[in-house]
Amino acid sequence: MHEAPSQRHEPHEHDGHEDGAGHDGPRPTRRSVLWTAGAAGAGLGIGGLGAGSAAAADAGRSAAEAAAAGAAAPRRRYKTMIGVPFERRSTVRVGIIGLGNRGMGMLPLFLAIPGVRVVAVCDPVKDKAAKAVQLVTGAGQPAPAVYSKGEHDFENLCKRGDLDFVYIATPWDWHFEMARAVLLNGKHAGVECPLAMRMDHLWELVDLSERTRRHCMQVENCCYGRNEMRVLRMAHAGRFGKLLHAAGAYNHDLRQLMFDPDYYEGPWRRLWHTRLRGDLYPTHGFGPIANYMDVNRGDRVLRISSFGTPALGLAEYRAAHMPPGDPSWKESYIESDRTFSLIQTARGRVLRLEHDVSTPHPYSRINSLGGTKGVFEDYPERIYIEPDHTDDQWGDFSKYAEWDHWLWKEHANPPGGHGGMDYIMLFRLMQCFQLGLVPDFDVYDAAVWSAPVPLSHASIKAKGEPQEIPDFTRGLWHKPRPGVDSPRPKG
Repeated sequence: MHEAPSQRHEPHEHDGHEDGAGHDGPRPTRRSVLWTAGAAGAGLGIGGLGAGSAAAADAGRSAAEAAAAGAAAPRRRYKTMIGVPFERRSTVRVGIIGLGNRGMGMLPLFLAIPGVRVVAVCDPVKDKAAKAVQLVTGAGQPAPAVYSKGEHDFENLCKRGDLDFVYIATPWDWHFEMARAVLLNGKHAGVECPLAMRMDHLWELVDLSERTRRHCMQVENCCYGRNEMRVLRMAHAGRFGKLLHAAGAYNHDLRQLMFDPDYYEGPWRRLWHTRLRGDLYPTHGFGPIANYMDVNRGDRVLRISSFGTPALGLAEYRAAHMPPGDPSWKESYIESDRTFSLIQTARGRVLRLEHDVSTPHPYSRINSLGGTKGVFEDYPERIYIEPDHTDDQWGDFSKYAEWDHWLWKEHANPPGGHGGMDYIMLFRLMQCFQLGLVPDFDVYDAAVWSAPVPLSHASIKAKGEPQEIPDFTRGLWHKPRPGVDSPRPKG
């Protein structure tokens, strides 16, 4: 039986993704930038984290310019990574950078997969690293090497010669810099979402993946949700007819968590609301619907047009809950409380994205797909397809369990959070390593899924003007190829 929404999401555990991207300008202090804590870097060339409205406006203009500057596809200099398999490994040796809510939550799942060894862990908070060592040794593995000597000790982890894959779960500001270090040291990188916050950084990671012949992947767990994988298989089998439209979102009230000094151990996630007006977290909604539409595998996204509401929610929450003198009172929020984006594909289809973490709203990723024979909508899950339904009444999606992906049929009750999608994702990734298979997604998917971060901001600043989404595959998008709906391996 399909799990209930509350079992699938467990959003508070997951949505503490402690992720980050690269820096532009002066480096922040250690106190402000613990990877599991502080606000790191300057994002899109934006300094002054507590800046007022004038500075925020200037920052917005700089961000829009940076987004537009990175849109054009640079000349290909290296061979594509499409179709490139992992080197076969009987034991996959893993390093983990970032041991906050997300990293520590994923560590037990790595340890639960046969043939996976956690060799090294990294976090500037030594207590967290010590806890990770206990988890590893408690699972019967040798104690991992620990890297806790400052903010850049991750560079030493990346230099090790006994790692195959490095998983990055740090604040968003650090994602680019860390993924870059992983690739340049000859390892495959798995990055929590988003991959990076700037267009030029996305392009650099694409080029680095091709140059180093190492995969750089967005480890997007929502692509492996049971509902998402069932809908994907049904779409590929033609049950929805010819596909026309889809919608995905990240609508989740995070106000309390963003102002909680203990949950994020710092304001890094909230401070992004002082920097950008666009969709800060598109991949949970975009990844699955891009899979439905075979983006980069027969279709591609062309342009995005975004609109945003006024930014009122965080300021109202602060006024109601934060005491005078709290550091948050120095912040000026510019991030739209809700963003709406429309994306056009080369085949004429339309995708819709939403983002809202600042207002009251039940958790929803929307997760909708429509075609000439019917439609699926999630939250709550329901379906209407011909010829099964003809009475204008929603049908019971649980009756379509026969379409479950083979991973869910073989792992009907997977461990871990979010209804098991975290484990399914890691199991499949490690399986591809162990069997020497092509991974289900690659750097081109990661770049596309994260591109709405800077491009939606640029579009909102331009009053909804469409922004071109570059072809990260450089012309190879039209060729059909397997993805998350890959066949079960024979090995």
